[in-house]
Amino acid sequence: MWRTIYQSWADRTDLDPIVRTDLDNKSDIELEDMFYTSLAFGTGGLRGIVGAGTNRMNVYTVRRANEGLARYLENRYVPAALGRGVVIAYDNRNMSREFAEESAKVLGAHGIRAYLFDALRPTPELSFAVRDLSALAGIVVTASHNPPKYNGYKIYDEYGCQFTPVYADLIVGFVESVADPFSIATMDLSQMKRKGLLVSIGTDLDDRYLAQVKTVQIRPELERRLKLVFTPLHGTSAELGTRLLRETGYAFDVVPAQMIHDPFFGTVQSPNPENPGAFALAIAKGLEVDADILIATDPDADRLGVAVKDGEGYRLLTGNQTGALLLDYLLAGLKETGTLPAQGVVFNTIVTSDLGAKIARSYGFEVVSTLTGFKFIGEQARFLEGTNRTFVFGYEESYGYVIKDFVRDKDSLQALLLASEAANYWKLQGKSLVDRLAELFAVFGTHLEVLENLDLFGSEGAKRIDRIVAAFRLHPPVEIAGLRVKAREDYEASIRIEGRVRTRLTLPKANVMKFILDADAWFVLRPSGTEPKLKLYVGVVDRDPAAAQERLRAVSEELLARVNAID
Repeated sequence: MWRTIYQSWADRTDLDPIVRTDLDNKSDIELEDMFYTSLAFGTGGLRGIVGAGTNRMNVYTVRRANEGLARYLENRYVPAALGRGVVIAYDNRNMSREFAEESAKVLGAHGIRAYLFDALRPTPELSFAVRDLSALAGIVVTASHNPPKYNGYKIYDEYGCQFTPVYADLIVGFVESVADPFSIATMDLSQMKRKGLLVSIGTDLDDRYLAQVKTVQIRPELERRLKLVFTPLHGTSAELGTRLLRETGYAFDVVPAQMIHDPFFGTVQSPNPENPGAFALAIAKGLEVDADILIATDPDADRLGVAVKDGEGYRLLTGNQTGALLLDYLLAGLKETGTLPAQGVVFNTIVTSDLGAKIARSYGFEVVSTLTGFKFIGEQARFLEGTNRTFVFGYEESYGYVIKDFVRDKDSLQALLLASEAANYWKLQGKSLVDRLAELFAVFGTHLEVLENLDLFGSEGAKRIDRIVAAFRLHPPVEIAGLRVKAREDYEASIRIEGRVRTRLTLPKANVMKFILDADAWFVLRPSGTEPKLKLYVGVVDRDPAAAQERLRAVSEELLARVNAID
């Protein structure tokens, strides 16, 4: 089947030159991976390697996605409403500007206005811009923290939230109705301008966005004694991140080599603040200037990582730890200033540490857990509108946080400002964020987590991922590392099983399994929605830090052994 599709591309005489070049000198194994399937929408939208083929990011797959979005909008809204348009942003990756322009051209052919940013911008600003401009939808061309060979395409609804499965599935249906990706109509950008279908977005929107970001401050009057190193890891927060810190009074240093919008991310193996190696240059700079904390954002500026001065070096916080520290500082600050809402709601995901939830509940707040993917948190934030419940904080273990929901997605700019304020506040108290984390562990127990990624490429890798999850579903373990499995949650079957009791789960269906063990331990198996990998999450709790570390090791090792034994 894939050979037929490949040949239909190879035989075209009008094929895009970049795409044509990528077809040359490929082995059958490479060609099969390029054509055996079509890129699918996952937890982070469309994402894939830039190159030729239906399983790659190129002008044809991007046009096809936009054709589907345009048909969806035409089906959902009356013609007069299409003038509200679609906002388009993009990052610094290879082909990002080109894919953004291709997106606009397809919309223009449908008579749908495109608001295109005049230069690269953070993903959270796109979410803000959709609502600020009262647009129908938003598009951001980005592959987030993926390696340089990747790019991607995320779409947002009129509420500034990534489309959730119910609506994304409708869009996918329209995408799949496009039989010939080579026949999709486009409109020239100059013609779109003449017709009023192309509007450039400049710095005015930056001003409005940053004005909102500044409202996350709890104690803006505090003396600034924090020494900070900031790096955008070559990405989109280089301009707005530094501007935000400067305008809110923080003294900071940057990593000069990583202020460059390099699409190849030449100073790091992976532009992901989850990876310790991404902090190497920031650590060197921090030691040079004796910084208290180091903060890194990923290329599209929705994720944020923090490293804290600890002894002679720096300790990298996990996403769970940063989230708990931000939440702890936020709630204590709101209480102190008398602005704590009566019915606050905190959102996390099913793979997030329980530490933040325990902190929130200690303030009497409700905690709601969603599936992995910030679109589910954004959706829940919208559901609070018009109720007496107040959105307070949302986060997930993968270094994503939002404090105020004028953005309905992860927002590293909000997190940058609140993390800086929290670190500054604790420094004024003679403590670091690491010291405060130790205090939280003393109260709520030492919470430790680990994420193991199994990279499984191509069609065979995808099949093996399905076999592994199916094996745990059909033959669930009764214990792991001496800990009894108390309950399991199957999100594909929408059921929780605890002993003889079966409870329906209300979250959307997903091929995810969660197992709850004795002693507050747990683990989750989840196929990635954006990369060819199986994600294994493990969490443990113990009053004794050493015992917690040993339990984490034991559970992780046995889980990995069980997974690797499945062919």
